[in-house]
Amino acid sequence: MTATVDDQRVEVLAATFEGQLLRPGTDEYEEVRLVHNGLVNKRPGLIARCTTAADVAAAIACARAGGHEISVRGGGHNVGGSAVTDGGVMIDLSPMKAITVDADARTLRAEGGVTWAELNDAAAAHGLAVTGGAISSTGVAGYTLGGGLGWLMSMYGLAADNLVSVELVTAAGEVLVASEASNADLFWALRGGGGNFGVATAFEFRMHPLAQIVGGLIAHPFAAAPDVLRFYRELTRDLPDELTVFAGLVHAPDGSGMKLAALVVCHVGSPEQAELDLAPILAYGEPLMVQVGPMPYPEINKMLDDAYPFGSLNYWKSAFTAGLDDGLIDTAIERFTTVPSPMTAMLFEHFHGEVTRIGVSDTAVPHREPGYNLLITSVWTDPAATTENVAWTRESYEALGTHLVARRWLNYLGADEDSDGVRDAYGPNYERLTAAKRRYDPDNIFRLNQNIPPAAG
Repeated sequence: MTATVDDQRVEVLAATFEGQLLRPGTDEYEEVRLVHNGLVNKRPGLIARCTTAADVAAAIACARAGGHEISVRGGGHNVGGSAVTDGGVMIDLSPMKAITVDADARTLRAEGGVTWAELNDAAAAHGLAVTGGAISSTGVAGYTLGGGLGWLMSMYGLAADNLVSVELVTAAGEVLVASEASNADLFWALRGGGGNFGVATAFEFRMHPLAQIVGGLIAHPFAAAPDVLRFYRELTRDLPDELTVFAGLVHAPDGSGMKLAALVVCHVGSPEQAELDLAPILAYGEPLMVQVGPMPYPEINKMLDDAYPFGSLNYWKSAFTAGLDDGLIDTAIERFTTVPSPMTAMLFEHFHGEVTRIGVSDTAVPHREPGYNLLITSVWTDPAATTENVAWTRESYEALGTHLVARRWLNYLGADEDSDGVRDAYGPNYERLTAAKRRYDPDNIFRLNQNIPPAAG
């Protein structure tokens, strides 16, 4: 049975609330409470669909007055499921969709419910871009607060590295603007510290001129996977900033279940440079499919969307690797031969260039070493197959464990992570983050996230 929020408190909130308040028992409530990951099935006592920062502050006050747990939903995925609470108040930012572009200043302001598809299209209309999600339905808010890796990070750094300011509603209901010049300690923490410090209602980004990239997918037979991943290892030893290449063990998108070894490329340089830099990749091996060419930047962020449909069941595991040695390659391939779902993938995300030139403690994101992040994205549609898929993912992650290091990407952490996993995501910045948490959320009101407990007073 769903816990309820006191009628009188809801009436007080409704008197000034400009958005929409949804309570259990309506079709709209049943629709809005669902998040992207179908594995998550929680029932808030109240959903506060906010349209302004003032709405957010009022919803926080209502929840705190009634002693209710608070969750915060942006515009996108939240694979871990912390965007929705059982019985508490879900602050839903998805109606907050305003985007403002200043083409002359090369800046863009996006509210907390915007997705990357929406931001990319708005920016592209002015020939501008910034590092965004590789899946276009990803939300701007959670992605950026967790750091924000993507196709442009080797040239322009992470999404968080391109922040100019963040509008944030604190646990006390204050609306603050955090930037280098104002609330600088908070601004530091928001660039990689997740949703620990308040509700981010707007983001201002520094944008970059970029109308077109050369990119796409190259798929090789699965039998060639050992050689493809070894080729990838050699290729990524010396890449220009303009070129990002991810590799993966994947399935054909036609639902046949055919396993493939794939390379995904994104080149942001001139067409002439792209032709030279991509030549050895396009000439390698005997691929089954080559779909690489010039395209608007937003298109490469939509290329993988169909592999992650809304409502599919997701269970992910991820960690940085200690290189890409033969043992890791062979174990990954061996495990993938037994994968139970034809939607699951193992991905290698390569870090180099600008993202690795920023200091470990210049922002809250500590992961600045050249190398690889391994991501296992288990995806399936039949609830009866959940036990099998979760077990395979955990067993595969454990089998790969000797090749992994104690560094984790924040937004890939699942709901079942222990405190060591959370500490590995924040690395040497953890203690400084606990101090910021004590200042801005001393009662740990915002704890449904990759949580940072406040430092002791």
